[in-house]
Amino acid sequence: MTSKPARNVARTAALAVGAIGSAAIAAAYLYSSRRREGAEHKGTAPARPPSGEPPQTD
Repeated sequence: MTSKPARNVARTAALAVGAIGSAAIAAAYLYSSRRREGAEHKGTAPARPPSGEPPQTD
């Protein structure tokens, strides 16, 4: 047997690992940016009724 198929398998595995790694980095970046946006919106106060009536609760 020749070593050419082994090199091809190694190259394919390296490309697969690189693709999975870059996808994981992109997912982590998107997750952290969404958390940051959510934290910015949590500081705002809820809207009150414009007429000054107390909010209705069940």
